[in-house]
Amino acid sequence: MVQAPLSTNTDTNAKAFLSLPETRNQLEQWLDNLAWQIISGYRLTREEAMTLTQIAEQEDILLLCEAADRVRQACCGNIVDLCSIINVKSGGCSENCSFCSQSAHHPGEASPVYGLKSTEEILAQAKAAEAGGAKRFCLVSQGRGIKYNSPKSTEFEQILATVRQIIAETNIKPCCALGEVTPEQAQALAEAGVTRYNHNLEASENFYPEIVTTHSWNDRVETVKNLKAAGIQACTGGIIGMGETWADRIDLALALRDLEVESVPLNLLNPREGTPLGDLPRLNPYDALKAIAIFRLILPEQIIRYAGGREAVMGELQALGLKAGINAMLIGHYLTTLGQPPEKDQAMLESLGLQGGEAPIPTNRF
Repeated sequence: MVQAPLSTNTDTNAKAFLSLPETRNQLEQWLDNLAWQIISGYRLTREEAMTLTQIAEQEDILLLCEAADRVRQACCGNIVDLCSIINVKSGGCSENCSFCSQSAHHPGEASPVYGLKSTEEILAQAKAAEAGGAKRFCLVSQGRGIKYNSPKSTEFEQILATVRQIIAETNIKPCCALGEVTPEQAQALAEAGVTRYNHNLEASENFYPEIVTTHSWNDRVETVKNLKAAGIQACTGGIIGMGETWADRIDLALALRDLEVESVPLNLLNPREGTPLGDLPRLNPYDALKAIAIFRLILPEQIIRYAGGREAVMGELQALGLKAGINAMLIGHYLTTLGQPPEKDQAMLESLGLQGGEAPIPTNRF
């Protein structure tokens, strides 16, 4: 293993990482040097990140994963952040997100439609998630956001009451994903005890209009800023495999770095029948591994989370993601698709020498 100098000098390092070496041995040393520089505080430029996307052979992608795993171990440790989600209100969504079967514009096959679940039903699932090893439990609702609720609606108040009840009766930490929020609503969530909120950017700003036209990428960014201003951690990531380019993936990762989000869910598109993206082929698992590794190298301290689609896309290679930079997982079922049993996830972690729990929060010290 090559020990890199502990330097954060941008001019010196940028020249070193703008072209790939010719041989595999040289690539291994080059990636090792890059990993050490990142551990020591260096942050990749867009050009350097784009250079990494040129790595194509499976053996070379695995070398990239090893470098990302070293960064994960050094910056995050061996705790894998475990969370679970519940779809508290499903179907009939006014937005036209091309990947989602809950949209009223293109309802997917067998996508459930129901109103807000009761506090009792949500609380029961929170207790089940806690029993399964999850440390956080996210209440997810369809729709553009509570920002646009009717003044007569009491749904937000019901959700706040449910959050308080979860805190009172369990040790699991409640999170929310309720779409766009105002600064005042973000503050109300914080006062109720919500410490983390999921609000994905989904894709780069450039690619976003290709998948959603009923709201803008900047609308999403505004809510993330409102949440962070209220002291709530941002759980903000995206979906890989929607037809975006590698440049789009890099731009998404860099946008998340600029926003200083704490947790980054990486969903791997599992195409849903009846949606505009329903006929897309599933992502190649090695492309997924490459994306995971590059996200880790761009976001060395962030909690990077295996999210929807990992079972369908990765199959028997799931464990490799946890050795490519991942340090968090959604366990249990997803919003409209089934996940594998939590016991299987726990066994996978143990086989890799990893431990389920709560991952450290990024310090953004560099």
